[in-house]
Formats: sequence, structure tokens, C-alpha cells
Amino acid sequence: MDTGLLYIVAGAIAGGFINGLAGFGTALFALGFFLQVLPPLQAVGLSVILSVMTGLPGVWVIRHSLLANPRRTTRFLLPAVLGIPVGVSLLGYIEPDVLKLLIAGFMILYGAFFLLRRSLPKFERPTPVGDGIIGFSGGVLGGLAGLSGALPAMWCALRPWPRHETRAVLQPYNVVILLISATVLAFRGAYPAEMLPLLALAIVVAMVTAQIGIFVFKRLSDNSFRWLVIGLMFASGLILLLRTLDPGA
Repeated sequence: MDTGLLYIVAGAIAGGFINGLAGFGTALFALGFFLQVLPPLQAVGLSVILSVMTGLPGVWVIRHSLLANPRRTTRFLLPAVLGIPVGVSLLGYIEPDVLKLLIAGFMILYGAFFLLRRSLPKFERPTPVGDGIIGFSGGVLGGLAGLSGALPAMWCALRPWPRHETRAVLQPYNVVILLISATVLAFRGAYPAEMLPLLALAIVVAMVTAQIGIFVFKRLSDNSFRWLVIGLMFASGLILLLRTLDPGA
């Protein structure tokens, strides 16, 4: 297996597993691998497709929690649709290393956020304006880098929701936003014919590892789930940061 193909497979394994486990995060874990061998437009396009494909089974897992409160997800989702074209427009102006640093920064920020979570304020009452702002920002990041779930995940962590209710917001939100983003990216040329075999391979690998992630998710307690995601985010973010700043590392 040549190096380029190895990066694609590694990204698909990492992205598929974390999406199955957490309901988001495919781009956070996969895009750093893809950007090693693909230009930003194709790398983001690939990570977005994998996010959608690996996210669909997870939506089925939390369908009961989703149907119990669909308005909660809608408050995030509708503003996000407006943010997608903004993010896609910005994509053409960002260099690969800048994009990798952005992703590494989000991963480290995410881990630090959860480490401090117990001392951060909790919102018991509804916050529709805040939900909309976070949703729009996630839409921008979804179009830019497939990172639609990062900010909503942090925001939802401030709510007293168990992991199934949190996932009932994040998983369908990500699937819808990234499906729209993939459509927009397709019109921008993110999926040339020569990339289709790589896309097919990555989808198969990611779908398999997503099922492993779902298997692990079902067997974790809320606390174990939280700490596993924190550890994965921190470690992966630091590795990506070091590799970007020092390619020989």
C-alpha cells in the first residue's frame, strides 16, 4: 500500500470510529490525514462525505431521543443552513497548513473545554438565541472544513442532558449540514472522477469502523464516554499540531 493510500485509510478508520462513538468528529480526526495527500477542497469533500455516511446509522440509534424533542435540533439546524455557503466560500482562500492548525486547535480546545467543564456555568433554561448563533457558526465551519459539530458539542456540554439527548442534537444536525455541504462542494469540483475509487474505499472502511464506535458507545457510561472522547481529542490534536509545525516529527 503506497503512502497516499495509507493516509486515506488511516483517516477513514479514525473518522469512522469517532463518529460512531461520539456522533460527530469525523473531520476533526480524518482531515489531518487527508490533507497530507489531497488539496483542501478534495480533502474537505472526502471528510464531509464520510461524516454523512458514518452518521446515518447513528441517527437510527438515537431516533427515540430525537423524536422526543425535534424542536431542540431545529433551533440549531435552520441557522446553520445559512452559514454553509459562507464556509464554502472561505475554503478557497485557506492554505492546507492553516487548515490543519485550525483543526488541531479545535481538538485541543475541545479537550481543554471538557477538562474545565465542571467549573463552567450550566444552562438549565432554554437559550434559543444562543442555540441559533452556535448553529450558524457550526454551519460556517461545516462548509469550511467539515467541522460543524465542534462548537455545538461544546455548547451542548453546558446543558444538563445525558449523552443520548446530546447526541440527538449533534448527530442529525451534522448529517443534514454536511449533506448540504457535500452537495455544494460537489458543484465546486471536490469530487473529480479520479478521486472516486479513493472515495469508495474510504466509505467502506469508515462504515466498518463506525459500527465499532457505535458498539463501544452503547457500552459506556456517561462518565466513561466523556473521558474517552476528551483523551482522543487531546492526543490527536497535539499530534496533528506537532506534525504540522514540524513535518519531520
